[in-house]
Amino acid sequence: MRRPAFRTEALLALACAAAALLLAASELLTTFELTPPGGEALQESTGIDRHAGAMLVLAVFALGALAITVLAGSKPAAYAVAACGAIALLIFLIGDLPDANKIGTLDDARQSFIDARAEPKAGFWLELVGSLLLAVCGTALATLPAYRLSLFGAGGDGGRQRRRKIIDWQKEG
Repeated sequence: MRRPAFRTEALLALACAAAALLLAASELLTTFELTPPGGEALQESTGIDRHAGAMLVLAVFALGALAITVLAGSKPAAYAVAACGAIALLIFLIGDLPDANKIGTLDDARQSFIDARAEPKAGFWLELVGSLLLAVCGTALATLPAYRLSLFGAGGDGGRQRRRKIIDWQKEG
């Protein structure tokens, strides 16, 4: 049996890193455009406006926890990555999703009290994908055994247990 070209834990770590970067980017992009029926967008709302940088903080924390996970094989750090994804997903589901396509009154300098619809834009979709991907891949990473978390052979036992598992696996195949 051939050994796979990429290990599962490495792919999960890459997916978590990509998800955290998507989450950080979503905070800087337009989340909603407020548009009256049949008109042009009058205002836009970015992720920073809506979350005060919370997604950016979660993304940076998730990247830091991911680095600790893959360098030291830390199981608590893997749980922290999953927790960042879960919190980001909750912020999206509770804070942003209910406002998508919602119609409300907008006070504009050109015309007072007009109805406008909150149209989701790129930041909204990146936030959805980033938070969902970080929650799912972070949880999958946290469920791996501790000896598989360290991608560089470190860990509490200096990688001995990981090497033993690999040697046993190679003897079987």
